[in-house]
Amino acid sequence: MTESQTEKYGFLIDMDGVLYRGADLLPGAGEFVRELRVREIPFRFLTNNSQRTRRDVIAKLARMGIEAEEEHVFTSAMATARFLAEQKPDGTAFVIGEGGLLTALHQHGYAVVDHDPDYVVVGEGRTFNLELVETAVRMIMGGAKLIATNLDPNCPTANGSLRPGCGAMVAMLEIATGVKAFSVGKPSPVMMRAARKELGLSTDETTMIGDTMETDILGGVQLGFHTVLVLSGGTRREDLQKYAYRPGVVVQNLADFSDLMNRHDWGNPWQHTSAFAPLPVAVG
Repeated sequence: MTESQTEKYGFLIDMDGVLYRGADLLPGAGEFVRELRVREIPFRFLTNNSQRTRRDVIAKLARMGIEAEEEHVFTSAMATARFLAEQKPDGTAFVIGEGGLLTALHQHGYAVVDHDPDYVVVGEGRTFNLELVETAVRMIMGGAKLIATNLDPNCPTANGSLRPGCGAMVAMLEIATGVKAFSVGKPSPVMMRAARKELGLSTDETTMIGDTMETDILGGVQLGFHTVLVLSGGTRREDLQKYAYRPGVVVQNLADFSDLMNRHDWGNPWQHTSAFAPLPVAVG
């Protein structure tokens, strides 16, 4: 194996809690992404939020000072639409969600309908109401399959508070119908494997960076990715003892992870056994 092959690696990067919190850019986020682009290290921003299109996500990042292209974004809406198109090409869906999900489904040949759909697809949304629930329940009981873009119980808002997430909405439908939803978003291997393939990398060449043990780190561990937990989001250092699985590395934020990378001139960190001490490493 050549030196260039051994050095091949890339990143799947969660967004909220890793790059930003609310409207605030987190330490080191902009610099980390710039280094990846300058050094042509493959990466994808991986988000369970299905509300925004790729273009919307890039516009938000640009306002914060992070420059990236649409190809760098991979959302649960995109993963869901791809999955459904593979399962049933040119199918139909009743959608509880917003523009990102609707756009992804249309781009993959799906018609959004309000009568006899193949699937009821649920994503994040601020228009969720009991009329939609009643319609969805009737469709599911009539044979439509229930699909969730993710099972996150809540979502952060711009002001830092929480609102019910896709998982909370789906739970209502599951209880009402007795039907369990199939979830496509993190930590589902459906989404995470698809994102890894977009990087053009093998499992061992892929690192998942996230702030949530139940989605980012769990998904990475289950698929055999390297994992980096940042403590700039929803997980505290003392929380780690509750889990039966561990991240490969624990850092305060992307600024600290960049410092680790700098020590080895941004070579593949997992090829340098001296870069990281035995699991997990806590920096800062």
